[in-house]
Amino acid sequence: MKLLAQNKKIKEILIGTHNKGKIKEISFLLGKKIKKLTPFELNISSPTENGKTFKSNSELKAKYFYKKSKIITISDDSGLCVDCLNNKPGIYSARWAKNLGGFKPAMKKIIHLVNLKNKKKLKNTKAKFVCSLTLQLSINKKITVIGEIKGNISDKILGNNGFGFDSIFIPNGHKLTFGQMSKKKKILLDHRFIAFKKLKRKINTL
Repeated sequence: MKLLAQNKKIKEILIGTHNKGKIKEISFLLGKKIKKLTPFELNISSPTENGKTFKSNSELKAKYFYKKSKIITISDDSGLCVDCLNNKPGIYSARWAKNLGGFKPAMKKIIHLVNLKNKKKLKNTKAKFVCSLTLQLSINKKITVIGEIKGNISDKILGNNGFGFDSIFIPNGHKLTFGQMSKKKKILLDHRFIAFKKLKRKINTL
């Protein structure tokens, strides 16, 4: 489902992120007909993410990359919110993993913290992935949408597909983690895809 490929008003897009996993997913969803550029090709560094919400971070990234490139830009801010950890790591997901030495130790840490929280209580492994997606069409015109998918934290790291925290997240209605699913199945199910569907509906009204 190539969500923006048929929109004739958009011929090229800058994917405003240095995260290679996000670049692959967003590129797939954009389709083959749109020319896709990345900050790597244009030698643009990342902005400081000082927003307090997924929405504010995706908007500041999209505007930053648009101002640097003068190209229609799509930016994503996403993360894992774990219910029993007061929705942490949330907007700090990537930074949290970086501080712990990578996503594998970060996933182990989350499993450990969830187990600690659940020792004396009914087991609560609920979590959700959140994605805020912003399309910056001009310096003063943007579209922002939010996509969420709910699920649970697994009791171990499972699967080598995907990226980030995919290998510990089991979406509701499924038995496999995102990390165990085929890449195509995961991409057409996750929070980013849900946000893209909302974005498509808004773009079609332009």
